Amino acid sequence: MTAHDDIRIGTLVPAHERTAEVIGQLLAHGFETFQISFGRTVGSFDVATLAHAVQRVLDAHPVGPHDLPRRVSAIGVYGNALTSPETVADWERLIDAATLFGCDIVSGFAGRIPGRPVPESYDAFAKVFGPLARRAEEQGVRLAFENCEKRGTWESGDWNIAHAPAAWDAMFAAVESPAIGLEWEPCHQLVSFVDPLPQLRKYARRIWHIHGKDATVLWDVIREHGIRGGVPYVHHRTPGFGDTNWTDLISSLRLCGWRGSIDIEGFHDPVYRDALETTGQVASLQHLTRCRGSQFVPNAF
Repeated sequence: MTAHDDIRIGTLVPAHERTAEVIGQLLAHGFETFQISFGRTVGSFDVATLAHAVQRVLDAHPVGPHDLPRRVSAIGVYGNALTSPETVADWERLIDAATLFGCDIVSGFAGRIPGRPVPESYDAFAKVFGPLARRAEEQGVRLAFENCEKRGTWESGDWNIAHAPAAWDAMFAAVESPAIGLEWEPCHQLVSFVDPLPQLRKYARRIWHIHGKDATVLWDVIREHGIRGGVPYVHHRTPGFGDTNWTDLISSLRLCGWRGSIDIEGFHDPVYRDALETTGQVASLQHLTRCRGSQFVPNAF
């Protein structure tokens, strides 16, 4: 291991006309990697032009404060590929464009047949993502499915089946490809009252990318109102402000030999938002850096 090159810490940046400029401003705060998200659709966005603009900024500031090369960790689109041919085309475009960004991960939702139990989407998942996985393999790209439930349950939902271990196992069986993996974060597990660490240790070998997002469970609200009483019982948080022990999480990753990026997924925290958005993200970066071991110190023996 050289410095902290096994686990990089960065942030998620939306794709728009100012993406490269935003990344340029964030570099001064010490972010090491950047995931670029196209939201629900790539649309008519000029992906190649964006990639070149981002690379110019990174090439001008190639190394961060911990002597780690800056880079794009992943690019993503978050539509429902099981119902939208446009989303399938978006996956194809981003798979083809990944090398332009200098990355090998394309992320998004696994999709879902709306209103139906999770298992009823497995055949459609295989039909859509089997060819996409082959396309990714041919180009040395990996596909990472976010573990967000998008307010869905096992019985019904509109967007994503990849939010529970039983679904992950079925997805890996339906598309037997080394390109298929997860974009994981502890937040969505905490929302479902799952201890994220045993799950992380079990699936670390299939996790390609991690979102730095946390959650605070309001147990006092649950004790009074339950989870169906119409009162919010959980807040999505940036790391350092929620319930996850990120020191234990990063230690678990290192014990598993995991390598990759933890990119902060902002714009969810109910406190550090609006004028405090970047303040919260930089505080989160500093927290995750401490949990990773702070400044790397070469051995003297």
